[in-house]
Amino acid sequence: MTAPASVDAYLAALPADRRTALSRVREVIRQNLPKGYEEGIQYGMIGYYVPRSLYPAGYHANPKEPLPFVALGAQKGHMSLHLMCVYGDEELRRWFADEYAKTGKKLDMGKACVRFKKLEDLALDVVGTVIAKVPVATYVARYEAAIPAATKAKRANGVKRATSAKSERSAKKRA
Repeated sequence: MTAPASVDAYLAALPADRRTALSRVREVIRQNLPKGYEEGIQYGMIGYYVPRSLYPAGYHANPKEPLPFVALGAQKGHMSLHLMCVYGDEELRRWFADEYAKTGKKLDMGKACVRFKKLEDLALDVVGTVIAKVPVATYVARYEAAIPAATKAKRANGVKRATSAKSERSAKKRA
């Protein structure tokens, strides 16, 4: 399946119930999104990211991609909200989990991915607030601080990171 060309195309391809739910979550994200982030399709989902014009280095796992901030998608058995803004920030993640618990809703979350089956399962006010708490400059600085020095050096020298286990094995054999 090819990635949709636009957010509108992504939403149009969904069943009505999921389109309604994701459209509402999208509305909350857009209302709370700090200035500087952009919306588009990233990794086959609706993505909010730091544009390359603000952070030319891009995402370390794929430097051709802008730095992801939040993603919203429909999976086979659930809908998902990928809050990269809480990944790697234990204090913000704890705040998010504590505030979510206060709503009485059950949080189904991995390191950054919040899974939900219905819109009613999601604490939209908490989602909006956590997104609003992370301006672009703060997010980029936190991201830069988390990147290992070796990765930064490779990026500075134009060396691409191996993107698969197979290419990593090939690189080891050549060494």
